[in-house]
Amino acid sequence: MKRRELLQKSAALSFMAAMPFPFSFASQADAESSKSSSGVSTAASAPNKLKPPADGIVPVAFLISDGAVVIDFCGPWEVFGNVMVGGRMDAFRLYTVAETTKPIKASGGMKIIPDYTLETAPTPKVIVIPAQSNSSEAVLEWIRKSSKTSDVTMSVCTGAYLLAKTGLLAGKSATTHHASYVDFALKFPNIRVMRGVRFVEDGNLASAGGLFCGMDLALRVVERYYGREIATQSAYDMEYQSQGWLHSDSNAAYLKVATSANHHPLCAVCSMDINSAITPSVYKGTSYYFCSTDHKAQFDATPEPFVAVLEKK
Repeated sequence: MKRRELLQKSAALSFMAAMPFPFSFASQADAESSKSSSGVSTAASAPNKLKPPADGIVPVAFLISDGAVVIDFCGPWEVFGNVMVGGRMDAFRLYTVAETTKPIKASGGMKIIPDYTLETAPTPKVIVIPAQSNSSEAVLEWIRKSSKTSDVTMSVCTGAYLLAKTGLLAGKSATTHHASYVDFALKFPNIRVMRGVRFVEDGNLASAGGLFCGMDLALRVVERYYGREIATQSAYDMEYQSQGWLHSDSNAAYLKVATSANHHPLCAVCSMDINSAITPSVYKGTSYYFCSTDHKAQFDATPEPFVAVLEKK
């Protein structure tokens, strides 16, 4: 039996019997919901409801290019693709978009042939922007133009850099992978970087933290279109037990900068493991290590903000 058929059959079972936690949990979450005065959705905020198109099918464009991180877009793809509404699993129409339809090489070497070019892609209501390498002006302009009519334009992980380069996030709040908090804030000082959150929503723009956070944001989008019950059932059908989509502040583990020790030094820019072949930099008598020559160059250019974060750890 195909998985889609299995899910369709399982959906016929009692929803209450299948709930992984008491249904009162959802009701309690709704009762405790609130919204910040700035309009930015916070951990306990109620979702701003979205209305599906007249045909009930939401078109979702996944913008990809070489280097696109697979889990960043495939995670949300699976979330949207497994939503069942009224016994049907076509609530979202999913397709990939790239600058050309030439095969792209995603993370890990996966080759993908995009469905559409920037010029031929259907008008999306949801745009998913994973971490990737292409930030050409044509791509940026497509995001700007498409976001004017989208319900949600969402970045995942360092896809936030691509969204930020469009200028659409100026004056707004956003998040990204925890290893990029400092760098992102330095590159885009007009964006308020939210740390320790699974995702941030600001108007029709949204951004998720690293990797699996994209699935939480996708479930949040499902909830905004079709309600808490549908989103919860979708998570259950996928055996997705994380409740980050209900509690966006549950990324608090990443508020604290990882500690670098003499026996295990970490990169001064991103707190990742270092490349021992790279010569450390010395700043005010202290040696700092790096995972790449690019991060060493970033640190050497402006060491103060990175050192300030490390001193607060």
